[in-house]
Amino acid sequence: MRVGIIGTGNMGRILAEAMIEGKAVPPSSMTITNRTKLKALDIQAKFKDITVTDQPAATAQMSDLIFICVKPHDIRQVLREIYPHLSADMCVVSITSPISTGQLEQAVPCSVARVIPSITNRALAGVSLVTFGERCDARWKDGIWNLFLSVSVPVEIEENITRVASDIVSCGPAFFSYLVQRFIKAAEKETEIDAETATKLTSEMLIGLGELLKKDIFTLPALQEKVCVKGGITGEGIKILESELGDIFEHVFAATHEKFREDLKGIEKQFPSQIN
Repeated sequence: MRVGIIGTGNMGRILAEAMIEGKAVPPSSMTITNRTKLKALDIQAKFKDITVTDQPAATAQMSDLIFICVKPHDIRQVLREIYPHLSADMCVVSITSPISTGQLEQAVPCSVARVIPSITNRALAGVSLVTFGERCDARWKDGIWNLFLSVSVPVEIEENITRVASDIVSCGPAFFSYLVQRFIKAAEKETEIDAETATKLTSEMLIGLGELLKKDIFTLPALQEKVCVKGGITGEGIKILESELGDIFEHVFAATHEKFREDLKGIEKQFPSQIN
């Protein structure tokens, strides 16, 4: 299977590196391109056998499975450029949440899917969200699923939960990274601990927490119950969290969904019923 990646920004690069390091795709079977070619060449410097092209059309010509990793407002032009080089036995995958598989199927003559990756996939961990087009060939369903099994835990989702699932899987690492940084800064501000020590302790705590969950030793509620001894110090901290957090996460999801609705309107204006 020849894999092409159009767009090697943050997520495109993560996909390329994860697929290669997860032994899912050999470098010699991967072709990449980026508007700023230096970004693609930087990946090639790390994996010598990767092919770098100057244009999306050239990448499409050399690929069977094509990942489009560009911003939503750029995908229409990319599809126009690669359309003449697509055939029924190929597959196009978008990583852009506002663009549905139905819109992709109207635009190209081949199988389509949407895969929303997470930065955690770079560590060959975390979840990747998969939605297959209605006419996606069974061999591509199997191929994409097995490909992402090598770099993540693939989870198939319906269109109606795309945004919230993406909030959790894709945006979640940034949300919780922000909270953790605030946690560390507060520890430094309110006590005599230094930032380096607080960061080290917090990072190792999070790794340990992840292992407890990964190994099914505790569920989240059970973990809280085990640590939060009645009348103890942890309980006092939980009381503050309960009173101060309020509806913060409800507000987060409301904000991301509002932005998503704006993005959908933009896509509806830009995405034609047919691209040829």
